Amino acid sequence: MNSTKPYSSYSDYFKTLFGGRVQKISVDAGFTCPNRDGTKGRGGCTFCDNDAFNPSYCQPLKSVTQQIQEGIIFHQRRYRRAKKYLVYFQAYSNTYKPLKQLKALYEEALAVPSVIGLVIGTRPDAVDESILDLLKQLQHNAYIMLEYGIESVYDTTLQRVNRGHTFAEACKAVEATHQAGIPCGGHFIFGLPGESRQMMLDAARPISDLPLTTVKFHQLQIFKNTAMAKEFLAKPEDFSLFKLEEYIEFIVEFTTRLRPNLIIERFAGEVPPRFLLTPPWQNLRYDQLLSLIEKKMVELGYYQGMRWK
Repeated sequence: MNSTKPYSSYSDYFKTLFGGRVQKISVDAGFTCPNRDGTKGRGGCTFCDNDAFNPSYCQPLKSVTQQIQEGIIFHQRRYRRAKKYLVYFQAYSNTYKPLKQLKALYEEALAVPSVIGLVIGTRPDAVDESILDLLKQLQHNAYIMLEYGIESVYDTTLQRVNRGHTFAEACKAVEATHQAGIPCGGHFIFGLPGESRQMMLDAARPISDLPLTTVKFHQLQIFKNTAMAKEFLAKPEDFSLFKLEEYIEFIVEFTTRLRPNLIIERFAGEVPPRFLLTPPWQNLRYDQLLSLIEKKMVELGYYQGMRWK
């Protein structure tokens, strides 16, 4: 736990690790997923719309190098202090290509000046021993992190949203990554249909038990033209979407139950309102929401891990 915030923050983690601000640069290298191409299923996750998260410069028709260069220019306008960059392979499952192609893509990204490492977003069922061996080799000269989309600790939920993997598979992948000595992140969504508030709070324990370095939490947002949007329009009573105040209260309580040294990268998701079927939270930017969450924790005297045990 750092001394300035009531939780273990991602920015402080990077300052400790690298001695200053490090900025992520997203790239889209044209990956797909095993639950899109028929290996595990078709159509992908019911909630998924990767376009909602991709910056404008992320286009798979451009080379990885060009996307990184444009991304650096894009971020320099807002984050002038950033001199070091991590390339974030974000869209879809970024370990889901033949090993030779993965090696070429990762090495191309690491060859760009000022890039000091990679964050690779993927699925638990799209990583094997050969990929972990490749990442261990790259780790000799760069920071490498695998970020797994886990989304829920409940198999009934994972099946309902068409994830195509179980929580046990996610645990196995995280453990293998940890054993390989590679930092590992996990992504989770709160508010998925079928999960009560108590079920979500109870998820803090199995999440804390995983050997994760970082976590990202997103509130469920219904994106237009997705399978979940059709489901929501047909049966809105099946959904219990968080209102702003409800989510702040929930995530603050959840954080008190979380392992204290688990680095929290994000407390919530933020996308352009044009992608949303349901209205955004008062058009709040993430930094504004983060301030509200921190303020609530301080007011209540709460801190990460106070109810962990």
